[in-house]
Amino acid sequence: MSAYDKVFKPRRITLPSGKSILEKRSRMPLILLGVLALTALSVRITGFSFGPLLSRGNQFFVILRQMYPPNMKYLSSIWVPLFDTIKMSLLGSAVGSLLAVPFAVIAASNMIKSRLVLTLTRLFLSVVRTLPTLVTALIATYIFGLGTLAGTLSIAIFTFAYIGKQLYEQIETVDMGAFEAMEAMGGTRFSSFWVAVAPQVLPAYLSTCLFCLEGNVRYAAILGYVGAGGLGMILNEKIGWRDYPSVGMILIVLFATVVVIEALSHYIRSKLT
Repeated sequence: MSAYDKVFKPRRITLPSGKSILEKRSRMPLILLGVLALTALSVRITGFSFGPLLSRGNQFFVILRQMYPPNMKYLSSIWVPLFDTIKMSLLGSAVGSLLAVPFAVIAASNMIKSRLVLTLTRLFLSVVRTLPTLVTALIATYIFGLGTLAGTLSIAIFTFAYIGKQLYEQIETVDMGAFEAMEAMGGTRFSSFWVAVAPQVLPAYLSTCLFCLEGNVRYAAILGYVGAGGLGMILNEKIGWRDYPSVGMILIVLFATVVVIEALSHYIRSKLT
């Protein structure tokens, strides 16, 4: 018997009663071999090497040391871009979350029976979701100019696509008994959805919106690299000038802001669930 047969081929075993059955082999060894092969292939294609990490990785800590101590005098120049970043995140998250609701309802198979409508709506959400936030922000700056409007629009587009997918999947898992009973009593699909389905998905929907808001604060800080306003613009400027103490001050303020928002979001989500 070959090594392949010993590992993968089913074997026949005899029970104490005398009855024989086929015992299927675990596919885990085959899966592990596939993962190892794909890993080796990706290392070869990307040219990954530990040599540069070992020889140049210490330079990362050199930059970190240059950020200390942070430039406290630069703190007064951070507040306005910081508030711009927060405003971009809040408004973009709110607009994207609200726009996602009707599309999520149309994309849910238990709400819409037309296969064509379902396919087109889900395809639209998938296409929008594949657009990187930086790319949409860059395009928006060409259309609307530099500033927070471009950043807000890109965040709204990302939030719309992400929450739209999450929400229609949540709608498809609800108990449809109450919805069907409402329709049988003469209720419209909208009123039946509002009374029977919306309360079931509302906690999960709000939790997803808060989770998106946490991430959008970080994304908004990066969007300044393409001129979309916020902390990213001054962060890019100070890195370009090698003003690492000011960069350290910006990162400390951004870290504190993200921690506060995550704490508030976690508290609200705990109340929702």
